[in-house]
Amino acid sequence: MIGWRGSTIPPSPPFNLSFPLSPNLESLDTETKTKIERKRKSFRMISETEARDKILSALRPLPPRNMSIFDALDHFAAADYFARLPLPMFDNSAMDGYAVITSDCPPGRIRPAADKRGARLRVIGEQPAGVDRKLRAAKGEAVRIFTGAPMPAGADAVVMQEDVTREGDEIVVNVDVDPGEFVRTRGCDLSEGQKIIGQGERLNATKIGLLASQGFGEVNVGSEVRAAIISTGDELAKPGEKLQPGQIYDSNLPLLQSLVRQFGAAVALAEHCRDNSESLRKTLQAAAQNDVLIVTGGVSVGEHDLVQQTLRDLGAKIDIWRVAIKPGKPFLFGQLGNCFVFGLPGNPVSAFVTCLQFVRPAMLKMMGAVDLDLPRVPAKLTVELTNESERAHYVRGRLENGNFAPVCRQESHALFGLSQSNALLRIESGELLKAGAIVSVEVWS
Repeated sequence: MIGWRGSTIPPSPPFNLSFPLSPNLESLDTETKTKIERKRKSFRMISETEARDKILSALRPLPPRNMSIFDALDHFAAADYFARLPLPMFDNSAMDGYAVITSDCPPGRIRPAADKRGARLRVIGEQPAGVDRKLRAAKGEAVRIFTGAPMPAGADAVVMQEDVTREGDEIVVNVDVDPGEFVRTRGCDLSEGQKIIGQGERLNATKIGLLASQGFGEVNVGSEVRAAIISTGDELAKPGEKLQPGQIYDSNLPLLQSLVRQFGAAVALAEHCRDNSESLRKTLQAAAQNDVLIVTGGVSVGEHDLVQQTLRDLGAKIDIWRVAIKPGKPFLFGQLGNCFVFGLPGNPVSAFVTCLQFVRPAMLKMMGAVDLDLPRVPAKLTVELTNESERAHYVRGRLENGNFAPVCRQESHALFGLSQSNALLRIESGELLKAGAIVSVEVWS
């Protein structure tokens, strides 16, 4: 089990991380226990790393497609993109002011506006932002210029309008002027031919703006992943329905549907299925027409856990069952036709953790991403934590102001605690983390 010590944990609700490592089989008859043990032994429990590697090696990115840059937000580039143009494309002014020749403005002390001892220059024209008027500044001349306007030939600096005194068609420069001052030189931000987007990068708003600056109206991106989500269990009722004795509301279906959409995939089907073999068979067959199928509940080895056997009856190849993490040990991965199948535990926290750790990177790879990991940040641990279990444990907690604290109860059913969390801390089996230690936490929110 996991334990902790520290005074910063909220006093209510109580923390309770002591729970069995495996289901209690003592109350079952001998034949049932034998069946369950046989099913368990058919697959060895593998490490989280081995499971993830197996999953990702089985997947390939879906075929890419062209998309307008106006629709490409949060998609992944399917190719490298290079600058067609330098940025800026020409020398231009960074300020509203006057384009001057530096040698006309000898250095001296900063002068008040009333002091007329600065350089006196004749204004020969005006250059607004837009079409280059091809003006040229000669010795003793200046050009009125505006932000973003092309620099006149001959001028090598800009004086802000606040730093000159205008007298008819002349100005008096009241400050020192350095070469290149307030001038954006051609290519200072981006060189022609420079790589601007790498294959697999997520296209956020700034990257889309960069593509637009290079004249790209379309971008080649990874394909959309279509997912089906099925929750199982006679004990579940839809939110809004009247509960019967012994029933609970189905939180997994909306939870997973929201997560999958957050990953960037499309939810093509989201259904609840009762613990009935024929009904489950039909639902799985329909769901397998998509790229990914996520089933929550019914993947373990109890008498009412029908998912694994029904998948096998349909011809599915099961590659993984049981992973050495907590919560989330009864996790399943396989393939039914061209559809990749993820069987998640029925407890909501277990479903959430396995969805983040296994389903998310798989979907991202299928969409063409190269960075498949959750963001990691360092944080100071506010309490002492120990993991005395045989599996690595993901502790749910709150990351605030650089500190990480476990939140509420940590059992796999504790949905309220999960809702108060925004980060995960992975603790290895047998590991002890002292209060005040700097740890690396995964952030999902």
